[in-house]
Amino acid sequence: MTEYLTRADLSVAAPIVEFAEASLSDAGRDVDAFWSGASAIVHDLVPRNAALLRTRDELQQRIDEFHRSNPGVPDRDAYRALLTEIGYLVPVPSEVTVTTVDVDPEIATIAGPQLVVPLLNARFAINAANARWGSLYDALYGTDAIDQTGDLAPGAEFNFTRAAAVVSFGRELLDEIAPLETGSHRDATGYRVDADGLIVQTASGDRRLASSAAFVGHTGDADAPTAVLLVHNGLHAEIVIDHIGRIGRTDGAGVQDIILESALTAILDLEDSVAAVDADDKALGYRNWRGFMDGTLSETVTKGGRTFTRTLAADRTYRTADGGEVTLPGRSVLFVRNVGHLMRTDAVLDRDGGPIFEGILDAIMTALGSLPELEGADAGRNSRTGSMYIVKPKMHGPEEVAFAAELFGRVEELLGLPALTMKVGIMDEERRTSANLAASIAAASDRVVFINTGFLDRTGDEIHTSLHAGPFLPKAAIKAQPFMKAYEDRNVAIGLASGLDGRAQIGKGMWAEPDLMHDMLVKKIAHPQSGASTAWVPSPTAATLHALHYHRVDAFAVRPTLPAVGESALDALLVPPLAGDGDLTPEIVANEIDNNVQSILGYVVRWIDQGIGVSKVPDINGVGLMEDRATLRISSQLLANWLAHGVITEEQIDDSLRRLAPVVDAQNAGDPNYEPLAFAEDAEPGIAFTAARRLIVEGAAQPSGYTEPLLHGLRREKKAEQA
Repeated sequence: MTEYLTRADLSVAAPIVEFAEASLSDAGRDVDAFWSGASAIVHDLVPRNAALLRTRDELQQRIDEFHRSNPGVPDRDAYRALLTEIGYLVPVPSEVTVTTVDVDPEIATIAGPQLVVPLLNARFAINAANARWGSLYDALYGTDAIDQTGDLAPGAEFNFTRAAAVVSFGRELLDEIAPLETGSHRDATGYRVDADGLIVQTASGDRRLASSAAFVGHTGDADAPTAVLLVHNGLHAEIVIDHIGRIGRTDGAGVQDIILESALTAILDLEDSVAAVDADDKALGYRNWRGFMDGTLSETVTKGGRTFTRTLAADRTYRTADGGEVTLPGRSVLFVRNVGHLMRTDAVLDRDGGPIFEGILDAIMTALGSLPELEGADAGRNSRTGSMYIVKPKMHGPEEVAFAAELFGRVEELLGLPALTMKVGIMDEERRTSANLAASIAAASDRVVFINTGFLDRTGDEIHTSLHAGPFLPKAAIKAQPFMKAYEDRNVAIGLASGLDGRAQIGKGMWAEPDLMHDMLVKKIAHPQSGASTAWVPSPTAATLHALHYHRVDAFAVRPTLPAVGESALDALLVPPLAGDGDLTPEIVANEIDNNVQSILGYVVRWIDQGIGVSKVPDINGVGLMEDRATLRISSQLLANWLAHGVITEEQIDDSLRRLAPVVDAQNAGDPNYEPLAFAEDAEPGIAFTAARRLIVEGAAQPSGYTEPLLHGLRREKKAEQA
């Protein structure tokens, strides 16, 4: 039973009060003034938030009516006329000029990978923050980035043949990012530093770098450094030298490893990758965020029979050729992802006893948790420019972006922060935002530091928005449809035209197959080639490997060469990816049902029973895929679409659920905390199984196709059962 305490005219759950008032005390803020101000924000903005959601529903109703009357791919002119008439499409601003200031270079002017990690899991979150630097040798040796067959198979014992292939890869990289005037790093027998910079010793004589600017500094003695720091395309690489290390003692120059600057930024997530459904969950997330901001967060870890404490990495200091020092951050620059505008939370009740909007609570509490980093002795621990970075997801169009900007301004006033301290990352993942991207950027032009495409949520919204137009293609085919290319291209083009270059990140979505690093190396280079300055990766190892792409492609140099994106791209954006004749054969439909049902069951059982918001879920073929609520939204909405159009029946869904529950149980057999999904014929299904079914059969009725309303309610029911 939640304990509530009265603060101003609000009823606030005790864990939230405890977090807030401890933070206020440490920051020297007046407690009563804070709660009075928080109450004013709640009572001013909750009704307006609710009005924005009513607008979503009204627009969707008009679109549904149109599609019911005009089934199939809509006539371009008639559809554009409807969307304009109802206000779904708004006028394109004549000019958008982004003016955001005080943005850290990792966001504004350097291109590199980005991690997204659940904030409630302190271990994962610390790993993500520390993934600013990663071992290239470990990333290559431990994944399929290097061939794993024949003599190169990893094996139970250390494979020196495989290690040699890793070293060879590393030398090729050094020749690429810091070439010598003559010769190759392969020929190096040693490294040393003098007043003119780096000297690479070889059997045929000393060599200099082709560009002295590639050398930054070193550690250890100049004549026998323990590390050499290089820079290329704004990203650093450290050559680790250890003549007695396992690799170093076999290397002509004693090179033990190459450490790459990897995840420049990371998003600590309170949204799609967490299962935060009550005040206890929310308070845990807020405490963890504050622990990052004051540097105190740690986690005890037991691994391989050894117990140790994981803490935040220290900064890295090097000596320059002229005897000075250069210090680089040891951690990623952190964003916090607040929730969107949809969900309410009973962690705080208003004067009438109603739950407030969770996004409002997130803005207040995460900003409060940021105070140690924004002022006082720990200022600059995360942002050296005095900014707080918030990713705001699931916003529908410019009016909702403007609301978020206003909310941030009110929170700044509440906490006495300088105006425009709280920067906003706009997730371009809902079609109404995509179609009105320039206007959405304009609505926060003095705060925006990030726009990001996300195929997963974008596809879920595409299906729900046009759910009644007709049956959609299978998931794999949707990504290849014209609307997706238009979406990706317009995002970059509009971002650049709005002046984001040099002020904000332009990002791309997640690589969802964490075990397939060879494929990632082949395919994900397309992101910097598109002009994007960041893209999401599923692990620190993937961040290190994806960093290679930003060495090979200068995303900022690509931007002026990109072709123009014309008005026709908006037309393509608005064409739903419907199935045509012959696309949905019985075999394809049967396979797609099972594929989606299996992934829904595999994800939901962990979400509901264990509160795990993101996990690697084996698909029906046993390939591990990173699943979160965005992937769940696609799977459930696709099947809901097919149900609505009679492509499949509830009986087929029920049959698939019953057949695949034992498969998912077998995939989780090694988890001692796992509760089986399968149930006897005469028994009632468990809550997780029920959740999976309801997400499909009730999918068409869910607001914007979101999974949160059903998941949150059923997770709370499960927590009550477990109490």
